[in-house]
Amino acid sequence: PKPTLSKEEYQIRFNNIRQHLLRGNIYEVNYCQNFEAEGVELDPFASWEKLNRLSPAPFSCLLKYQNAWLLCSSPERFLSKQGQTIVSQPIKGTAKRTGNPSSDQIRIQQLRHSEKERSENIMIVDLVRNDLSVSLLPGTVKVAELCGIYPYARVFQMVSTIQGQLKENDSGVETIRHAFPMGSMTGAPKIKAMEIAAHAENFERGIYSGTVGFFDPSDNFDLNVVIRSIVWNSHSKKLRFCAGSAVTVEASAEAKYDECLLKS
Repeated sequence: PKPTLSKEEYQIRFNNIRQHLLRGNIYEVNYCQNFEAEGVELDPFASWEKLNRLSPAPFSCLLKYQNAWLLCSSPERFLSKQGQTIVSQPIKGTAKRTGNPSSDQIRIQQLRHSEKERSENIMIVDLVRNDLSVSLLPGTVKVAELCGIYPYARVFQMVSTIQGQLKENDSGVETIRHAFPMGSMTGAPKIKAMEIAAHAENFERGIYSGTVGFFDPSDNFDLNVVIRSIVWNSHSKKLRFCAGSAVTVEASAEAKYDECLLKS
């Protein structure tokens, strides 16, 4: 798969986004790239199994809709409901694993103490708290963990956990409605960040940065964030995947471009 945007064009669009940040129109935005390949023959089941052997992920899924397949290896939870408790776990902050324990410990500490990565994560935590407060019981929305560092097969991620309580007999559907699309894939303030991202990106995201999940018979649910995912069409034989990163005023185009390649 090849990027549909050159590095030079990415930098131009990045600089346009940065002007919005400098003017205070937004504080953070998730800016994404698209990668595509034509004429791809694929066994979706075997490819998904291989993907999850190489990079096991807690919110992976395989989904077929007509001719379209989603092969998802997502590490991120959007929202879950267990009883009357709602939990969201946005991810912001990524570091590559080296495979060497001592080097990895250095990477963990660098990520843990990075002011830039922490500020990106905390901005989204505030956004999620605001989204959840609209529909949950007043005073119950709390940050259970701020900027925790979690190991995955290929990377370390900075994950925060926000939770709150639903009103009695509330199914949680309105909470999903108010919180979607998720803060980690949009930015702050959300609507303006979405407008700026849509203008900067040269593709339609589609299901990427959406959600897949399930409801059980007791109205509990668990929903992921569709990232680290391949979309393949069995009729057109076209394959695509996307990768994005949070952009704040301190971010550099070079570092964010490289982060997208690391995630890819």
